[in-house]
This record gives sequence, C-alpha cells and structure tokens, in this order.
Amino acid sequence: MSKKNMWSMMVGVVAFALLLPPDASSFGLFSKHAAVRESNGEIRLALNEVGDGKAHYYAYEDGGKTIKFFIIRSRDGVIRAAFDACDVCFPEKKGYRQEGEFMVCINCGRKFHSTQVNVVEGGCNPAPLAREAAGDQLVIKVADILPGGRFF
Repeated sequence: MSKKNMWSMMVGVVAFALLLPPDASSFGLFSKHAAVRESNGEIRLALNEVGDGKAHYYAYEDGGKTIKFFIIRSRDGVIRAAFDACDVCFPEKKGYRQEGEFMVCINCGRKFHSTQVNVVEGGCNPAPLAREAAGDQLVIKVADILPGGRFF
C-alpha cells in the first residue's frame, strides 16, 4: 500500500471515529436519541411505537440544552419513562443501555430491572420522568421534562 493510500485511510478512520459517540449512545453524529417536539406543552408519542419492550431514546431541546430520556415497556406491561441519567453518574453524560429486561448504567455498570423504572429513584437508578397514557398515546408534559436539564 502506498504512503498516500495509507495516509488517506488513516485520515478516514480518525474522521469516522470522531463522529461516533464514545459510548454508542449519547453524543456524536449517530446519537440514538430521536429529537421530539412539543405541542401545547406536551410531548406525545404513539404507544404502539414504544410498547415493544425495547428502550426508545429521545432528546428534547430547551434553549440550547438537550435533555435526554428513554421510554420502555416493562414485562408487566407498564410503559415507563426516565431521564437518560441518574443522580450519581450524570456528570459523565453516558446514560443507560438496555440488556434484556435491565437498563444498565454505561458509566458504572449497575443494572436496574425495567419494572423498577419510575418506582425506585435516587442513587444510580434512572431518574424518573412523569408520563401518562391517554388513549393510544403516551403524554409527557414539558414541565416535567425541564427539571431533568440539571443532568445535562
């Protein structure tokens, strides 16, 4: 391989690495957080889109600050929501990943069963986010999202 080709390949690899989020979740061009927009002070998401047992990640922009959260339907059928942060590890800005029925802190590795999201709070537990089902939609009030800005 010529030096020119080797140099081009190295530049390409470095550029690609800079675009990837460091933890495959929270930052970079390929963030897993889908942007949401409010309407009349609420975020509305179709229940059939978040009810598959997989964690769905979202980001709400508030005056230049991105507040991240996830929604998951636990095995007991409850749709749950939490900020993608906790009281302990939030300074690292890494959030959680899903492993089966558990949400795992990407920073410290602690696991939290999905049935405990919105139930147990404090420490490294995912910080709860109020939500309610209304017909075929999950409704989250922007007023409940804004306090989560302290994590981000």
